[in-house]
Amino acid sequence: MTLYETIFARRSVRRYDKAPIDAAALNEIKGYVDGAKQIAGQPARFELADGGKLKGGLAPYAILACSDNNDPALINIGYTLQGVDLWLQSVGYGSVWCGMASPKEAENDYRILLGFGKTDVPLRTGENEFKRKKLADISNEDNAVARAARIAPSAVNFQPWRLTFTDGKVMIQSNARGFVRALPGRLYLFDLGIVTKHVEVALEHENKTITSIEVTGAGKDSFVDIRYE
Repeated sequence: MTLYETIFARRSVRRYDKAPIDAAALNEIKGYVDGAKQIAGQPARFELADGGKLKGGLAPYAILACSDNNDPALINIGYTLQGVDLWLQSVGYGSVWCGMASPKEAENDYRILLGFGKTDVPLRTGENEFKRKKLADISNEDNAVARAARIAPSAVNFQPWRLTFTDGKVMIQSNARGFVRALPGRLYLFDLGIVTKHVEVALEHENKTITSIEVTGAGKDSFVDIRYE
């Protein structure tokens, strides 16, 4: 299954098998994480961890994300780990964003984690299984890219973003307000990165070449501009 196909089938998995993942498979996952594309200029560090070393973890394994604590860095983590999330589910694992979990011995630059493991929970069968906002509420156009963005995961499924399409560019604007902005850890910034990955994957599926991804602004006024040709 391709990453684009996985966008329309993924789900947040909270039930996992007890059987461990063998060392070779964990090394393969680590290799994918180490090579995952990041937004230029905002590097993050990722570590694999056993679920027993976590507080509030929902899965037997986790990928811990560490970075500077600025807005572009958090957006980059969302972007990078969502690519990993899609890949994990495309090859048969379950995964889930854990915004309220943390390592029992967290380092100062720890930000968020993605849980994963073996599961028998089935993938979704299509776009109709997602409960999301209407497309017109999150985009100025109805197209394949916007539909892929619409079903991106987000904290409490609030979808705190707005897409604006112009020639050769998609602008993704933070639309976090009220309760969502008050959530600890500025989760809405990870959400902005998550939807950016969905937009990128969908553009590439449409045979577009991404020429740049740029983060601007801060907080509720954060933007991501994706240019393509």
